[in-house]
Amino acid sequence: MIQIVIYAVITLGSVGVISAVVLYFVSQKFKVYEDPKIDIIADALPGANCGGCGYAGCRALAEAIVKTGTTEGKICPAGGSDLNSKLAEIMGEIAVEMGPKITVVRCNGSYANAPQKYNYDSISSCAYAHTLGAGVSACGYGCLGLGDCVKACNFDSIKIDLTTGLPVVNNDTCVLCGACVKACPRNIIEIRNKQEDNGVWVACMNKERGVEAKKNCKVACIACRKCEKACEFDAITIENNLSFIDSVKCTSCMKCVGVCPTGSILSLVESVAVSATA
Repeated sequence: MIQIVIYAVITLGSVGVISAVVLYFVSQKFKVYEDPKIDIIADALPGANCGGCGYAGCRALAEAIVKTGTTEGKICPAGGSDLNSKLAEIMGEIAVEMGPKITVVRCNGSYANAPQKYNYDSISSCAYAHTLGAGVSACGYGCLGLGDCVKACNFDSIKIDLTTGLPVVNNDTCVLCGACVKACPRNIIEIRNKQEDNGVWVACMNKERGVEAKKNCKVACIACRKCEKACEFDAITIENNLSFIDSVKCTSCMKCVGVCPTGSILSLVESVAVSATA
């Protein structure tokens, strides 16, 4: 009986040793090497997993940088210039300076400027309301005001102003992740270059002719070209009955703001002042 127990112990022990040896060699054979730089970069990233970089989280961005061997075209909006410089340093590159940016709402169709034509009583979703038609102001290009951008923001940096019905961005806390940009079915939210302490943009997306655009919103762009003629830096173009200001060329001289007959051109300084007094 004792011999049987001893044989059983020896047999099981041998099987265990052999299995361990086999597993060791198999693990070595199929071991996946992971560059330690991935962990270094992943630890340097903010861990917000906001997707603003275009990848599925911070770890995915770290893997993409190391796999391609460069930070070119791969930035972390939430981390800003300092972090992106650090990432470039880890990869042995010279950092490309990333200028300051702001998030703006390209619509000024407030309750006062674009009065409601009917009451909306359905699902509280811009994406859903967009499929139903033009919206309560009857402008098929303007903000629907149901807050899909607010729901998409993980940083509490955008709110719906109840007095205007429009989203307001807090650029002091905004990390430029672009989640609100992607969430808006009307594409009215844009991340733009910031010129010193200001920024200028056309707060309208209506591509209808001037008369039609003005029917539903009194501050709609009418493509009169006065802003284009006033700009000395070739920063303004008119296309599809709509003015657009190139934030790279714009110097925030504000001349276009002064000549716009409908008041559809806004600036960051004015918007901040309005928000402060609201």
